[in-house]
Amino acid sequence: MTTSTPGTLLPLPVTAVTCLEDRAQVERTTVLDLTAGVQRFRLGPVTALTVDRTLHAELTADHTANVLDARIVRTWTPRGPMPDAAGDSALRRRVHALTEEQRTLRLRRDRLLSRRDLLDGLASDLLRDIAEATGSGDTDAPRWTREMDRVDDERGVCGEELRSVDSRLSALDDELNLVQQSLLVAETEPPELLGHVELTVESSSAGPADLLLSHLVPCALWRPAYRAALGDGSLTLETDAMVWQRTGEDWNGVRLTLSTARSALAGDPPRLREDRLTLVDRSPEERRSVQVELREEEVGAIRGASPTGLPGVDDGGEAQVLRAPSGVSVRSDGRAHRVPLSAFTTTERSEYACSPELSPLITQVARFDNRSGHALLAGPVDLVRGGGSAGRGRLDFTASGAGVELAFGSCDDHRVARHVEEKRDTTGITQRTVITRTVTLYLSRFSAPGEQGDRVIALRERLPVSEVSAVEVSLRKEACSPRPESVDAEGIVRWEISLPPGGRHTVTLVYDISAGAKVTGL
Repeated sequence: MTTSTPGTLLPLPVTAVTCLEDRAQVERTTVLDLTAGVQRFRLGPVTALTVDRTLHAELTADHTANVLDARIVRTWTPRGPMPDAAGDSALRRRVHALTEEQRTLRLRRDRLLSRRDLLDGLASDLLRDIAEATGSGDTDAPRWTREMDRVDDERGVCGEELRSVDSRLSALDDELNLVQQSLLVAETEPPELLGHVELTVESSSAGPADLLLSHLVPCALWRPAYRAALGDGSLTLETDAMVWQRTGEDWNGVRLTLSTARSALAGDPPRLREDRLTLVDRSPEERRSVQVELREEEVGAIRGASPTGLPGVDDGGEAQVLRAPSGVSVRSDGRAHRVPLSAFTTTERSEYACSPELSPLITQVARFDNRSGHALLAGPVDLVRGGGSAGRGRLDFTASGAGVELAFGSCDDHRVARHVEEKRDTTGITQRTVITRTVTLYLSRFSAPGEQGDRVIALRERLPVSEVSAVEVSLRKEACSPRPESVDAEGIVRWEISLPPGGRHTVTLVYDISAGAKVTGL
């Protein structure tokens, strides 16, 4: 229980934090010792970054108690003069020494540059005098030689000193940056701007009351991160949160809640604009021909934020809320802090997949169900296979209980080579153009001595998909070797090839692209 005395601040610690995509909602709790009537409390300190309009105070007591006013009061304490150098730490003395040496070397470099320019001008004047004297028939070769040798020697000494100064300046810049980073981590300057809460309370009688105070602060954010460990038929997925905050105060043992709600975005509906559709008669040239073109289109939608900078949180369009299972401490240092959220182990179904048109590598893909009890947000995944790191991948948004596909990198003992042949023909009667493409794939498995067991490779190729009736694409299954397992609506052809250790296999895909005489562009 806390009471107010003039000139003192009652402690108001942070007990709960809801971290949003680019800010945080902070909750503070304490117990006040109220007296009958109106009473004023000074609570804090609190961060000066508190958003004033979001400040909300609420009292809970056995008797009637109301909050009449709550406001943030900020005080500025200017930093005094620099202390005596003898009282500085070793890092600060090192920064001072490096800065002084850097300033001295820059002045020396300026003097050397000026001297080099003077020597260049002197050499130019000497060469001009030689040219003028030679033209008038006056020659003095010994004196010219002595003067040119003296200028060249001076220019060589100046250039060598300049190179030495530049080298030392570059080394000083690197060392000074390293020492300044160490100083930033080891020593923190006291803040100049501090804040506290002035609370005015009216109570019907004396007694304790619980105070809950909440507000928003900027300079805090979080992003999801994962760690996937692939074992023998099982997969363990750990869900973590990377939390950054530079709010000016540490969070010690707080209840941490992570939300993808975007409270700063406006909720206004989009404006409806007029969109007119008009019919235009085709010209005679357009009636006589059908213009087509080949284009690449990625299957599926791209979600998330911009490819540059820190990506946003992809929550599938619905706000998600995650909670840390225990108290969390996050320092106000602007560095990433990893907070464990959940972990589960489930059975996985591995597949060795390859798309030779995109890459000649064969990748191990693990398929499993999301058993975490919450949605998996899009984020980076640290991949672990065979007890060692297999790199880093990306996990897309996955609802609870839905299937997940996670690639664990390529298999170095497999190779795929791809060769394409194309033959163009025109029929005599209908004048239709027929393009026959033959795709040949060569699969190889280079196994270590003593390795046993076949490995099934899921091989995928694609057919062009026609959007106009004048162009037809047909798969010649009788010419394919072996016949494809399936062909989906996007034109993806799939085989399952079994390769023994040291085995090789050849796959052939043949299809025709047939177009009428009016079609141009193929």
